[in-house]
Amino acid sequence: MAGHSKFKNIQFRKGAQDKKRSKVFSKLSRDITLAAKSGLPDPAMNPKLRLAVAAARAESMPKDNIDRAIKKAVGGETDSYEDIRYEGFGPGGVGLIVEVLTDNRNRAAASVRAIFAKNGGNLGESGSVAFMFDHVGEVTYPPEAAGEDEVMEAAVDAGAEDVDSDADGHVITTAMEDLSAVTEALEARLGPPKSTGVVWRPKTTAPVSGDDAAALMKLVGALEDDDDVQDVYSNVDLTEEQMAALAG
Repeated sequence: MAGHSKFKNIQFRKGAQDKKRSKVFSKLSRDITLAAKSGLPDPAMNPKLRLAVAAARAESMPKDNIDRAIKKAVGGETDSYEDIRYEGFGPGGVGLIVEVLTDNRNRAAASVRAIFAKNGGNLGESGSVAFMFDHVGEVTYPPEAAGEDEVMEAAVDAGAEDVDSDADGHVITTAMEDLSAVTEALEARLGPPKSTGVVWRPKTTAPVSGDDAAALMKLVGALEDDDDVQDVYSNVDLTEEQMAALAG
């Protein structure tokens, strides 16, 4: 799988499971509410909401939570949130993209800047890192969902761009604008996906070694713990040995 996926998996194993799950549900609820606010509150009539609900179901988010999130939009109980992207470099020269959803731009900017500064990173200008990544749609399935050939056939028929299968599962890549349609087609063939969303996938990866790997993990962990931060992507390339050491 892509380098950023490996790194985020390590972060998940290292972090407290309950805390991570709570933050995931909070993010998904916010995504659903904002999607419902941007159009009709019916997933069948609102592609953005349909995608947000599919992502929530993929994370086993309870139906009551999903319904409450939609009702918040219908009832006008939403704050004014803003999507912001920050770019920078971590230890070892690894590129980082930090996606933030916040109701206070100044607070978010100050927090992200401080985290980079305290953990050996450097916050860059807009565009300083993004050119090293592709912004794509991604649908993932666990390995038991189907065999590699079946997943490949389903992905091709659905109009996806690429498939990467290994022991951890299947990652199907598609153009951002095709994500909703591809997800629906895949679900009809393979069942509900493990996850679905728009991600930043590195075009090339950067290796790290020694203290840089541990320092990078600390930086990304601090970013992911921030309440305004939604996702962190990196172009780090870790060996199996490094992954095992950091997860231990």
